[in-house]
Amino acid sequence: MRRGASLVQLLWWGLPPTLSRIARLKTILSDASPQIVADPSRKLAAVALIFVPDPDSILVIKRAERAGDRWSGQMAFPGGRWDPADDDLVTTARRETWEEVGVDLASAEFLGRLDDSAPRSASLPPVTVAPFVFALPRRRPLVPNGEVAAAYWVSLDQLVAPDVYRPYQYRASGLTMTFPGYHLDAGVIWGMTERILTPLLSQIGLSPSGSPDD
Repeated sequence: MRRGASLVQLLWWGLPPTLSRIARLKTILSDASPQIVADPSRKLAAVALIFVPDPDSILVIKRAERAGDRWSGQMAFPGGRWDPADDDLVTTARRETWEEVGVDLASAEFLGRLDDSAPRSASLPPVTVAPFVFALPRRRPLVPNGEVAAAYWVSLDQLVAPDVYRPYQYRASGLTMTFPGYHLDAGVIWGMTERILTPLLSQIGLSPSGSPDD
């Protein structure tokens, strides 16, 4: 057995169950080959999925209500568009997190990259979103800027609690559409954010209770 693998195994079995999830996630992502979408017609963006222990939680923001923002008021991960001054998309995720919620990821542990994601509706801006996963040893104070209405550390156990994951009806332009979503007190995680989050939870053995098709 490789030394690195045995160390992870020791961490996994030697720590409380809540911490083992982050160790497990680190192992999974270290061997992952994320699907990268190379489409020059789309603008590039990045988001940060930030985990903390005690209990295992993830950082989620609620976007501010802003005219002209197609994701106005929605739940999301911190992130935004790539800037030419950014060295790469990981830099974008770190910069946007600092700007939006005041969390410095310079010393955070980088766990890996997930599959690229993109809006499925032709009415939304053509953008490819690269999700990056980080871990911090403890919660940091959250200081939302003008683009963010609020920010929360949401426990993973809360996300998989009964009846949290269920259908969400979104109304726009006279149409009602149904999507799977995580119904939290602060809002509903749905759309592209849900499509990034749900497979990641499944990878670490956490399946949402209920069915989005109920």
